[in-house]
Amino acid sequence: MRILVTGGAGFIGSHLCERLLSEGNEVICLDNFFTGRKANIAHLRDDANFEVIRHDVTEPIFVEVDQIYNFACPASPVHYQYNPVKTVKTNVMGAVNMLGLAKRVRARILQASTSEVYGDPLVHPQTEDYFGNVNPIGLRSCYDEGKRVAETLMMDYHRQSGVDTRIVRIFNTYGERMMVNDGRVVSNFIVQALKGEEITIYGDGTQTRSFCYVSDLVDGIIRLMNAEGGDIHMPVNLGNPGEFTMNQLAEQVGVVTGKEIRIKYLPLPADDPKQRQPNIDRAKRLLGWEPTVPLADGLKRAAAYFADVID
Repeated sequence: MRILVTGGAGFIGSHLCERLLSEGNEVICLDNFFTGRKANIAHLRDDANFEVIRHDVTEPIFVEVDQIYNFACPASPVHYQYNPVKTVKTNVMGAVNMLGLAKRVRARILQASTSEVYGDPLVHPQTEDYFGNVNPIGLRSCYDEGKRVAETLMMDYHRQSGVDTRIVRIFNTYGERMMVNDGRVVSNFIVQALKGEEITIYGDGTQTRSFCYVSDLVDGIIRLMNAEGGDIHMPVNLGNPGEFTMNQLAEQVGVVTGKEIRIKYLPLPADDPKQRQPNIDRAKRLLGWEPTVPLADGLKRAAAYFADVID
């Protein structure tokens, strides 16, 4: 197939491009390189089936493709809060433009949504039918609400125009090619530990997250794109239901890096979720998917990657 991946030079997007190429597809990687990096896709540039287009999804584009994976958007607070208006436009106008393209060329489209649509959840673990607890005017709302509107557009284009849509709600993902300075907790902890710095924990460290290794996530995403039947157009959680506190994560990072861990506690940012854990029953039922990489193994691989990058 001929496949378009927006945000294809990003952390998850580059792994997705790599996997799709390995399966014999033609892949067009579209990225404006705000948070995507050429280094993430450098090893793919010599593949005859790989093409890179520098383009911003807030502007329309026309290409003939069979499938569209819409991953274009900064995904860490440091970057999506840098220009919140642009973040909203990327989510909303990007979805409009990619859905318009999918409609014109009759392509199937998958929207990368996020566990952030659940906000600071009052239901635990989170199932796909939970509407969430999001602050629509908070510092994180440019991302949270942007993704919620993107989901709305996916469902409306499907119901109104028959566009073949998929929605994946991605929970915390980690692995090689995360940016050193992206402000996400796994990269923060590992980089601080490797540099011998204090690990920064916001709040008292009892808040929880669930961490999914990137190869597991990409496997689930591709399964969702190619699945048929059932309620396949409804959102699907993809993440690892193993739940860890920030204090436990810091301990694990100390083990895989071989460093003594010193912790500095700072105030919790506004609207930062206290708990985050996916219910993945729908993914198991529809896709036969569940993660296979334990946190200790994934952290070991991520720490080796960051050690090389820092050197």
